[in-house]
Amino acid sequence: MFNLKIIVCIKQVPGTTHVAIDEKTGVLKREGVESKINPYDLYALETALRLKEQHPDLTTVALTMGPRQAEQSLREALMMGIDEAVLVSDRRFAGADVLATAQTLSQAILTIGDLGLILCGQQTTDGDTAQVGPEIAEFLDLPHAANVTALFDFTPQSISAHMDLPVTVETIRMQVPCLISVNKGIHTPRLPSFKLKKT
Repeated sequence: MFNLKIIVCIKQVPGTTHVAIDEKTGVLKREGVESKINPYDLYALETALRLKEQHPDLTTVALTMGPRQAEQSLREALMMGIDEAVLVSDRRFAGADVLATAQTLSQAILTIGDLGLILCGQQTTDGDTAQVGPEIAEFLDLPHAANVTALFDFTPQSISAHMDLPVTVETIRMQVPCLISVNKGIHTPRLPSFKLKKT
């Protein structure tokens, strides 16, 4: 039995490259800017949904940190078939760097509880650091893998993964709970649909 949760960390990013920067704070001005789910996070969401199809007793949770407008991305995740959504929002989070973001998300993950897997997109299109996922794992003292292109042999105790390294593909097996940053190509993300949304 998989009485565990798969938590997918997602981020709302600007849907355009024409974004102004606040000269005083150095932070992107997101108010009124068209936004979307970070493209890499769509692969993480799809991975969670595929694992749920194999193990229906899993619970999938989309988690994001951001302003109230980030609810839009969570609603989209729910319309892809994700079970639950959590928004962590506070004005004090504005302009948070990767370390502060990872620390905040790690505390939210502990609050959600029943942890099985944490899935992240490999990176974000507005920051491109690829650091938040591994830093969350470090805050939670969990094993983690990045550049993951396949997951298999998932049990309540462990999971196997293919990591796409610069000159080879490495197969690893990690204890659960753990954090996995997935790369493009692991699956083709499904489109949101009212039919997929949980009642």
